[in-house]
Amino acid sequence: MFPLSRIAASILTAGLPLVAGSPTAQAQTAPTSIRNIVLVHGAYADGSGWKGVYDILVKDGYSVNLVQEPLTSQAEDVAAVKRVLARQTGPVILVGHSYGGAVITEAGTDAQVAGLVYIAAHAPDAGESTTSNKNKLPGATKAVAATPDGFLFIDPAHFAADFAADLPPAQAAFMAHAQMPVAAVAAAAPISVPAWKTKPSWYLVAGADRMINPDLERMYAARAHSHTIEIAGASHSVYISHAKEVAALIEQAAQQAGK
Repeated sequence: MFPLSRIAASILTAGLPLVAGSPTAQAQTAPTSIRNIVLVHGAYADGSGWKGVYDILVKDGYSVNLVQEPLTSQAEDVAAVKRVLARQTGPVILVGHSYGGAVITEAGTDAQVAGLVYIAAHAPDAGESTTSNKNKLPGATKAVAATPDGFLFIDPAHFAADFAADLPPAQAAFMAHAQMPVAAVAAAAPISVPAWKTKPSWYLVAGADRMINPDLERMYAARAHSHTIEIAGASHSVYISHAKEVAALIEQAAQQAGK
């Protein structure tokens, strides 16, 4: 009898297909995609908004973790991200929505981060903040107010129109009354070393975003040379209303950054 190694070699030499499930076949078809995804929420929200995206990614075989940052300062929010990154084994795709984009821009220099995905998110340069950039190119919302102790929130009466216009009214109303205010000092904190300058990035522009001016989103994407898609008519809650498209972009990042 011939050794199995010689049989496999003969098959390869002859150019014949390998039997599915054989070690050599598995090696040839093994996915190169990065398997670890970390999702970071933005201001006025928490990680629960990622549920639809999470379900799709997990079904497709990815290991997904969510960061519940406190929104008390940029430093504490970045620390929350790095705490989750430290638990991952292998490279990670780091995803941020809204203010979460600024957080991943700062935290994304971590050695485990292989790529960044911005979902209707801020991507400031060194010395810039979400506040400074929004002041230069404001969004359409006029409903953001401050508490006496310096936290920003959206007037619930305007939350649906400004943050979640493409979600069912009942869901938008719940989000309005469950929103997490963000410390003004967190939004105003400048970025030190932006990760998008050294890491590949992907960007989803929400075409009808009222919280972040879509033109600011387009500027961020162009400046970072991000692989960009745009969803016309999508609100700031695009990560909820278009979970399939968001998950597809994240999977594209995982596949391409893993090559």
